[in-house]
Amino acid sequence: MLTLLIIAGIVFLSRDSIVDYLVTKVSPPVLAPVAVDAQSQIVSSIARVNPAVVSVIVTKDVPVYQRYYETFGSFGGFSIPRVRENGTQEREVGGGSGFIVSNDGLIVTNRHVVEDTDASYSVLLNNGDLYDVKVLARDIQLDIAILQIDQPLKSTLTFATFGDSQNLELGETVIAIGNALAEFQNSVSVGVVSGLSRTVVARDRAGNSEQLDQVIQTDAAINPGNSGGPLLNSAGEVIGVNVATSRGADNIGFALPAHVVKEIVDSVQEYGEIVRPLLGVRYVMIDERMAQQLGLSVSFGALVVAGQLAGETAVLTESPAAKAGITEGDIILAIDGERLDDMPLATVLRSKQAGQDIQLLVLQDSVEKVISLKLDKAL
Repeated sequence: MLTLLIIAGIVFLSRDSIVDYLVTKVSPPVLAPVAVDAQSQIVSSIARVNPAVVSVIVTKDVPVYQRYYETFGSFGGFSIPRVRENGTQEREVGGGSGFIVSNDGLIVTNRHVVEDTDASYSVLLNNGDLYDVKVLARDIQLDIAILQIDQPLKSTLTFATFGDSQNLELGETVIAIGNALAEFQNSVSVGVVSGLSRTVVARDRAGNSEQLDQVIQTDAAINPGNSGGPLLNSAGEVIGVNVATSRGADNIGFALPAHVVKEIVDSVQEYGEIVRPLLGVRYVMIDERMAQQLGLSVSFGALVVAGQLAGETAVLTESPAAKAGITEGDIILAIDGERLDDMPLATVLRSKQAGQDIQLLVLQDSVEKVISLKLDKAL
């Protein structure tokens, strides 16, 4: 009996040690969550999206020149080299990048890649398949064009999906894929979001320029030929379309935000063309300098003015603006409460839909007025 009491006492005094032993040795171990390696995620995303990235090939009939010699005199005469045109031949004259956004072969690229209406276009997939394409739409406001594969598909297409480009943060990892220098197909570069909501003026080789608003700045390498390729987040979703680089600077590239591009894609899929809301005014954006020069009472907004060419009235006839009573000299200060100080009028309108009811805050005859109207459809 005494022995049992001693044993019971030892067990009681050692109860904590026994419990710890049973927990660690008998119970199954609890595994800690395994973090996904960032590099592995990037590699996986590239492998998944790469088949959707295409090289755009531009071909055109160009003159073929032949060299010959014209001889003058007889014996001891001389010959002069000449060049003459000898017909035409279809040749590759340019290239860019793009990406497939639907399984029936709808493709996004930059407008400047396919702006030549006399050229022919084709796309080369990462697996080597080559398809002729037709241009469905060229956006006159943004550097975006929509292509469609114009041949029977040889295999099932991989297509990219759009991600959230409205809640990006500085420092987020991004991936650029494209046909670098129109020579190195599906080249990949990785960087970060370097800036948001930039306004840049893009110029092509011909000297044409256009202002691009709300673009994403990145240090991922974007080279000539990358134009039209996707800018991806680490999950492999398209958050931008590569559009321009900064000359004379390293690691400064720009991409059009995906939410703007998706609206264009949706429009083409629904209507077969790019449909935008129409307000019906010509205008210039006001800044401090203009306000001082013209003696305006405000230093922001859109001043309704006539165009420089004959017949370019400030307000289009029968447009929503005309029907709402907007006239030349009015200043549009805000749309649906969004002031037009940091945001141009065109950028705000692009976020609206044809047929949508909006409210304008307008300075008319030195009096602020709220004007309601319904946007029309502009092609």
